Amino acid sequence: MKLILVAVGQKMPAWVETGFEEYRKRMPREAALHLLEIRAEKRSAGKTAEQVMAAERDRILDAIPPRAALWVLDEHGHQPDSIELSRYLNEALHGGQDICLIIGGADGLHADVKARAARLLSLSRLTLPHALVRVLIAEQLFRALSILNNHPYHRE
Repeated sequence: MKLILVAVGQKMPAWVETGFEEYRKRMPREAALHLLEIRAEKRSAGKTAEQVMAAERDRILDAIPPRAALWVLDEHGHQPDSIELSRYLNEALHGGQDICLIIGGADGLHADVKARAARLLSLSRLTLPHALVRVLIAEQLFRALSILNNHPYHRE
C-alpha cells in the first residue's frame, strides 16, 4: 500500500520539511508515504475564493492515482482517534488499496474534491496551518501503523 499525501502549496519552511521527512522515513515499507505538492493558485485581484478553489481542484484531481481511496482532510470531517485511524489503515492494507490524502489550499477544498472522498477526516476542530497539517498527518499515520504493528510508540 502507498500513502500519497497531496498537498496544495510548495516551498514550505525547513521545519515542515524536516518534520515530515522524519515520519516519512520511519514508515514501514508496506506503507510508504509519498508527498505530492500541488501549486497553489495565485490570489490575484478579482479572483474569488471559488475561482481559486476550482483551479486547485483541477490540479488535485489530476494528481490522484487511479483506484486510490481518497481521504480528504477537512475541518468539518470526522475526527477519529489514533485507534480508529489505525483501523481505517488496516482495512486499506487488507484491501490492497492505496490511499491518497488531500490537504487543500488557503481557501479550502472545492466541493467536487470533498464529494469524491471515501473518508472526510478532521485532525482538530481548531484551525491549523496547512504546513503544520503535513507534519501532523505524517505523525498520525506513523502512529496508526505503529498501533497495527504493536509497536510501543503508542501508549494508552
